[in-house]
Amino acid sequence: MTYQVNHRQLLNGNNMKDNFLFKPKNHSIKILNHKNDIPIGKIFCVGRNYPKHAEEMNEPIERDEPFFFSKPPQSITQETLISYPNNPNNLQHEVELVVVIGLEGKEIQLKESYKHILGYAVGIDLTKRELQKIAKANSKPWDLSKGFDNSAPISLMKLNQNILLREGKIELRLNGSIKQSGNISEMIWPVDQLISYLSNFITLYPGDIIFTGTPAGVGKVLKNDKIEAWIEGVGNLEVIFN
Repeated sequence: MTYQVNHRQLLNGNNMKDNFLFKPKNHSIKILNHKNDIPIGKIFCVGRNYPKHAEEMNEPIERDEPFFFSKPPQSITQETLISYPNNPNNLQHEVELVVVIGLEGKEIQLKESYKHILGYAVGIDLTKRELQKIAKANSKPWDLSKGFDNSAPISLMKLNQNILLREGKIELRLNGSIKQSGNISEMIWPVDQLISYLSNFITLYPGDIIFTGTPAGVGKVLKNDKIEAWIEGVGNLEVIFN
């Protein structure tokens, strides 16, 4: 089921209500070579979408259906300098292709998924690994290990309306050394499948964001470290922890 909302209308901006009890805390992302921002909606992250990453985490490779967790909008940042979190609990990097939704839809057919893509960005899913391990061991949610402030740095979004990316090199360097390197073609569930699958459970709206998983090579990040991430055809991301 597709709802026809014009991408041009989205990019030109819309008036917002001003009769709230208090001013809402709005979060948005900037677009490469474009004057307007994109308001952030829901943020979904797919787990274990690259086989070699599942192996390095000693987790099973699941091919039947994807599973997701969420981050809050305040986890997104496009700042280069970000504060190193308190109680890092083994802070680790995970470079990911990020998809931004530009067209509302529910129960989207696989062959129609590409129509809902507004653009892409380079993202990093920062994870407090020890906190996540404790949650896993006790069959509890991962929220606090994944959803802290600035835990999802992303690059400027590159407009790629209706373009389905199926391949492209993805890489992360830590202090100049390559730590993660792969290709998005290695995904177990590619972008169109993720969009279609998610939309069977919840309506996707313009501004919703999907982190599509990380290749092998995740590792520890320390204060004053510098991360440089890159995805072919999408862009670059630089993050320094202070």
